[in-house]
Amino acid sequence: MPDQTPTQEALLDALRAVADPAGRRDIVSAGLVEGVVFRDGLAEAALLTDRAHAEAMEPVCTAAEAALAAVPGVQRARVVLTAHHDAPPGPPSPGLGHKPAAKPLLLANAGAVIAVASGKGGVGKSTVAVNLAIALSQTGQRVGLLDADVYGPSLPTLLGLNRRPEMRDDRIQTLSAWGLHTMSIGYMVDAGTPLIWRGPMVMGALEQMMGEVAWPDLDVLVIDMPPGTGDAQLTIAQRVALAGAVIVSTPQDIALDDARRGIAMFQHTNVPVLGLIENMSYFICPHCGERAEIFGHGGARTEAERLGIDFLGEIPLQAEIRAASDAGTPVAVDNPCLLYTSPSPRDMRRS
Repeated sequence: MPDQTPTQEALLDALRAVADPAGRRDIVSAGLVEGVVFRDGLAEAALLTDRAHAEAMEPVCTAAEAALAAVPGVQRARVVLTAHHDAPPGPPSPGLGHKPAAKPLLLANAGAVIAVASGKGGVGKSTVAVNLAIALSQTGQRVGLLDADVYGPSLPTLLGLNRRPEMRDDRIQTLSAWGLHTMSIGYMVDAGTPLIWRGPMVMGALEQMMGEVAWPDLDVLVIDMPPGTGDAQLTIAQRVALAGAVIVSTPQDIALDDARRGIAMFQHTNVPVLGLIENMSYFICPHCGERAEIFGHGGARTEAERLGIDFLGEIPLQAEIRAASDAGTPVAVDNPCLLYTSPSPRDMRRS
């Protein structure tokens, strides 16, 4: 049976049959195709746009998906819009991980930018990010914390902040809490208000929080990443020189499956993976002292060893951590022992 894997040129040829919104050129020659890839039967393309033209690009996306789906060997096709302020010069890039040379890196005044990520929601990633940032600030470093989860911002609750940031000299000012300089879309919308935004608007909000906020000079900036491995994560990996990523997972297989995808995404975009944390690792009953491994135990350590990355430790499931988070007083402020993590075997060998 002949190989039905389409070449990248075949995919680009299919996209050349799709007109740009003005109808004068095809989307490839117009420079609107940021990248196109084929993997496991899925042909995926990224088209450049901005918030002002997102609506006009929707029928273009539909036409592009139909054109890709018609290529022999393609089982599924998906086209996404990525926010961009200016149309890029020159030919399209070969893949979705390309960084357009015309776009300067954001958050350049931070000495190190660390992403705290997970492949799925509900594993305690935001709580880990907040307490990690506070712990770093307690060492005397200047630390910032960016909540990049536009759909589910957590910082207003976790930090106990319920005021809006100020505008000064056309720049959004950060809000300070517990020694951190912070920013979240949650500061700018009413609590409980759903953000029913399409992808380009989300990308625009992310770029605004990274590029139009008056971030001071920082030693470290921690980014609380949105869950998953979609366009928002790709935008951050493209626009920020990430020093590394910390992956948070719970012990059970379903969470580890998503954590593997997160690790693979960072490796694909050449971001070092600093290590894996197992959150909600076990529970100690406060009444009888019995230990219960509610979500299983040790899965993250085993996965880290399999992938050859550092296992950073275990964080127990504690009612006190939950209560402190809900109250806006992170446990790293006055009760950090609740975040005790067992050492990595690799760290033990170093010592």
